[in-house]
Amino acid sequence: MEALIEECINQRVWAVVGASPASSKYGHKIFRTLRAAGYVVYGVNPRNGEIDGQKLYRTLADLPEKPGVVDIVVPPKITEKVVRQCAELGLKRVWMQPGAQSEEAIQFCRDHDIKVVHDVCAMIQRREW
Repeated sequence: MEALIEECINQRVWAVVGASPASSKYGHKIFRTLRAAGYVVYGVNPRNGEIDGQKLYRTLADLPEKPGVVDIVVPPKITEKVVRQCAELGLKRVWMQPGAQSEEAIQFCRDHDIKVVHDVCAMIQRREW
């Protein structure tokens, strides 16, 4: 897992699925933490909106460029849909935040050659980068 975490860290473009304009939400905090660390970060939220003046996109397919990592901060049932989108779009790295993962989503990633980090928070891991 450590090698995969390092591989993800080295990707400079991330998408945060579940990014929220609400500052109390983890999707908001993760989005801002990654941007503050110098990453290009795209927020994905079906309700649109914006964070710090940056537009949120409705789906991964709407992003202006392909992210190196898709960070997922949504309930497990939605994660299961998101990983299917990742497969359709050829996205090969997924980071499931604690609470977003499900065994089904993790197994789907493994079955479709998507590298998956789970049970590790990107914000906590970020302190070590």
